[in-house]
Amino acid sequence: MRVVYDRETDILTVILSDGPVVESDEEKPGTILDYDSSGDLVSLEILDASRRVTSPTRIEYQVTPTGTSPIEAQ
Repeated sequence: MRVVYDRETDILTVILSDGPVVESDEEKPGTILDYDSSGDLVSLEILDASRRVTSPTRIEYQVTPTGTSPIEAQ
């Protein structure tokens, strides 16, 4: 997984896999979901990220213990 923030375009992209994108849907205004040929999510793009994300240049990564939901781990 890779996260890229482009300051020039103000787009935050979360890349889940390196597969080719064959379809993109703007599910909600400013949020684009990219899919591969199997219909699996490849990436998520957030347009105007500086308005939609608290801090697009900062990322926090957390792995929860086995058997714990992400909400319980907070």
